[in-house]
Amino acid sequence: MGFLHPLDWTLFGGYLVAVLALGLWFAREQHSNEDFFLGGRKMSWLPVGLSMFASIFSSNSFVGLPTQAAFGNYHIYFAIISIPLLVVPVVGWVFVPLFHRLGVTSAYEYLELRFNRPIRLIGSSLFMIYTFAWMGNLLYAVSHVIEPVLGLSTDDLATTAWLLVGIGAFATLYTALGGFKAVIWTDIFQAVALGGGMLAVLLLALGRIEGGWAGMIEMGQAHGKFEMFDFRFDMSPGVDNVYSSLAIGLFAFFPWYAVTLTAVQRYVSMPTPRAAQRSLIVNGVMSGAVCLIFFLVGSTLYAFYHQDVPAAAAAGFPPLHQNQILPNFVLTEIAQVGLLGLLLSGLFAAAMSSIDSGINALTATVVCDWMSNRQLKVGFSRLLCAVFGAGGILAAVLILYQQSEVYQLIISLSGTFLGLLLGIFLLGMLSKRANAPGVLIGLAAGSLTLAFAWTHVGGQWYGAFTCLPTVAVGWLASRYFEAPPPAKLKGLVVGQHRQTEDSLD
Repeated sequence: MGFLHPLDWTLFGGYLVAVLALGLWFAREQHSNEDFFLGGRKMSWLPVGLSMFASIFSSNSFVGLPTQAAFGNYHIYFAIISIPLLVVPVVGWVFVPLFHRLGVTSAYEYLELRFNRPIRLIGSSLFMIYTFAWMGNLLYAVSHVIEPVLGLSTDDLATTAWLLVGIGAFATLYTALGGFKAVIWTDIFQAVALGGGMLAVLLLALGRIEGGWAGMIEMGQAHGKFEMFDFRFDMSPGVDNVYSSLAIGLFAFFPWYAVTLTAVQRYVSMPTPRAAQRSLIVNGVMSGAVCLIFFLVGSTLYAFYHQDVPAAAAAGFPPLHQNQILPNFVLTEIAQVGLLGLLLSGLFAAAMSSIDSGINALTATVVCDWMSNRQLKVGFSRLLCAVFGAGGILAAVLILYQQSEVYQLIISLSGTFLGLLLGIFLLGMLSKRANAPGVLIGLAAGSLTLAFAWTHVGGQWYGAFTCLPTVAVGWLASRYFEAPPPAKLKGLVVGQHRQTEDSLD
């Protein structure tokens, strides 16, 4: 089938067998939901840090980031380096100690402690809607590579849809079997496959450019492909600049690390806040380094296709969908026995590292937030994993038939739902005056401004248009309702430290 050599199939099949074996191995250790959702709170910082990186930078990065560099510039990379420089310090030293001090399983337990149960369920719902769309988008990204690799027609959406069903079902299977530990340890393999596969592509691609590394740099500089610091303020759709990059860092990446259960689940799976902080540092280093490789691959693709073209015109690229430029290059220019197997393994790894995290986190939020953390059997949690896996697959198939642009879609989704969610947490953590009625009014304001943003600004700005009005209007509205009693704020507002457990009674 397609362009795969038997050795490629062997490498790819061996990877799938190894992943499934890990799921079966860790299935023996799942005796309670504490084990299934948090690994018994005994996880080590290094594997968790690698897992965190593999979860957020997955198939959308594998497909989308080289495309961003090849057809655009490095402004998205400027947003990514906000993770080690801004996100990691703030989340590590403000949010992580809070969640550890409270001993939560779900991040949204905080919202009930700070406000009330309805606010907790609203926060949980925002996370769940986002996660379904996130999983679907990342699984859909796989289609842009498997179609050319397997020799499928881009018009044969039915066959591609069934392949996505198979990939999603496989990820659901090992996640349901092995629980959180299977997610973490398979993510380590997936992080290695993700970075290793792209590094191999970069090194081979540089050999196809006249002048190699220096030639790629010269071509990129001549055509402005390394631009990261455009200070012209413009929020129009499709426009990248310093300000839109900061908006992505603050209102897409930051809330993912600060208030999604996918991330918080990892922090509280470790025994101490210090271990969680170390895992964040590992994640930050991996994000900056590996994503740079993705962008350099995109720059190399641009240089290769334009080295004989006099002007920086898109005419140098073959007439393909933007997201298929990378797999087309691998297939037609640097195809070597074993490389396609490694590339396909890396792609599947990228997709499954996000799907497994999303499935486990969705199951955890239903059990903890909606079912009041009742002592349910692990078998029930496994059944929920299967249900949520099916939901993620359905989302992927729907997005497949819409044929959206993968990276911009995930940024828009993050801003839409995580911006609102971050606004709730910021109100609770920063304002002693904030209360539940104020939060509801703030959310209404954030939703209204989002409706305006959909038609007037780029997706990079959606998070700013949801989060900032939620905080500002929520803070003002809270002043017209009764303030929370001071005793309830101990340990829940920045600067209001928990003195004793009795202080909350």
